[in-house]
Amino acid sequence: MRPYLAIETSTATGSVAVGRGERVLAEVTLGVQARHSEAVLPAVDFALRSAGLTPRDLAGVVVGGGPGSFTGVRLAAALAKGLVRALGVPLYAYSGLAALAASVGAGERPVCAVFDARRGEVYAACYRFPEFGRMEVLQAPAACPLEDVLRLTAEFAPLYAGEGALRHRAVIEAAGLTVAPAHAGQPRAAALLWLADLVPDAGLVEAPARWEPLYLRTAAAERGTAVHG
Repeated sequence: MRPYLAIETSTATGSVAVGRGERVLAEVTLGVQARHSEAVLPAVDFALRSAGLTPRDLAGVVVGGGPGSFTGVRLAAALAKGLVRALGVPLYAYSGLAALAASVGAGERPVCAVFDARRGEVYAACYRFPEFGRMEVLQAPAACPLEDVLRLTAEFAPLYAGEGALRHRAVIEAAGLTVAPAHAGQPRAAALLWLADLVPDAGLVEAPARWEPLYLRTAAAERGTAVHG
């Protein structure tokens, strides 16, 4: 099968991957100090060259469709839309929160993915992957205080993962809940490849030119926060 290109820049540590399903041909992580606007295009080029491919070899593009850093999400969306228009291939979009949950693991135990949204809030969503071909959304992506997330998701007894969960580990564990290890703190572009294989219909964008990511906040709401654009 022809490979996909995946782009995930919802958080400070972005990534780019080339492959299909669980077969990852190349994956490039963007450093925390890097500006995604300057690093993502070279990363795409490097990933393709490392896999011995050109853009014309791609069967589709998969993108992290928010929420997260407004600048990072907007950048990935613009690049993905430009590529599918130029190449004439499908666009698939999944929440970066779903990518993080998929990165942590699949199985009966739910994963509540949590990004630090600053300003006293987090971005969070809860997922379960009970079997191949299924992704259950137990709590849709939302921007809210952590206390609301715990109230809405504690009944699922999920594993809390992501930079937001690590930042608020003490509060989560004080509630008798479990936080995933630090290495599971970031969504991976490779997980987007897996999602596009697992649940393609859930991510297929019917009209890429009109599609917009799920921001949950406006750019103005993010002013003054640490955003890697």
